[in-house]
Amino acid sequence: MSTSQEDNAGADLVLAERHGAVLLLTLNRPDRLNAWTFALEERYFQLLDQAEADPEVRAVVVTGAGRGFCAGADLSDLQMVSSLDKTDVELAAPARPRERPLSMRKPLIAAINGAAVGLGLIEALYCDLRFSTPDAKLGTAFAQRGLIAEYGIAWLLPRMVGQSRALDLLLSGRLIQGQEALAMGLVNRVVEPEELVKAAIAYAADLAALSSPNSMSLIKDQVFRAMDSDLPSAIAHAEGLMIESFVHPDAAEGVMGFLERRPPNFQPLALT
Repeated sequence: MSTSQEDNAGADLVLAERHGAVLLLTLNRPDRLNAWTFALEERYFQLLDQAEADPEVRAVVVTGAGRGFCAGADLSDLQMVSSLDKTDVELAAPARPRERPLSMRKPLIAAINGAAVGLGLIEALYCDLRFSTPDAKLGTAFAQRGLIAEYGIAWLLPRMVGQSRALDLLLSGRLIQGQEALAMGLVNRVVEPEELVKAAIAYAADLAALSSPNSMSLIKDQVFRAMDSDLPSAIAHAEGLMIESFVHPDAAEGVMGFLERRPPNFQPLALT
């Protein structure tokens, strides 16, 4: 298969649409409430890779087609895996780590338009921020399927909502909706369905226009590092980064933009 054919493989599983400096990705299996498959995962991660490498893309929004965000792992994939032995399961593991979105250097925002359950909830938690509709249903489901807290959710969820709330959601598998999710800190904003994606894109567009891509990338890294460090270590790390940021061109541009009362013209995120 040629490179261009590989790039287009499974293109209909995740749709990509540019809105200025914001890339909108739509999980596109509406007849299955966008249930997660290995093929959908590969396409989604491929588009994240491309967005990260594209200097014109400064933020990404991900949502679902139809009535759901992602209703979890597709049962046909689960049935296939359940028929394998331990060695076969290890060999069937995806080529890229499932937590790939966590390493995204650009802002990644989930617009949760409907059910986000199990692996679907995890994918939303892998995003930096979450916008939800009032009626969207969020839940873990793992204990109700005889499974465990998968793919790092046991680390992520308590840090977002606290240990007791995390255990409630993980042990019961109960579904919550937008306002309860907002009250416990699981989502950042609740927006009516007709405005959800627009609101997420508008927020992302503000980040793209007003915030330094280099600063946002470093801040994301700082936050994750700080979650596993103490305050003196976080301060020491920040002091080293401050020296580097003072000599970065974005620092001078940020000051001049403020003084001249104009939007800053920050440099694209450098490739690593």
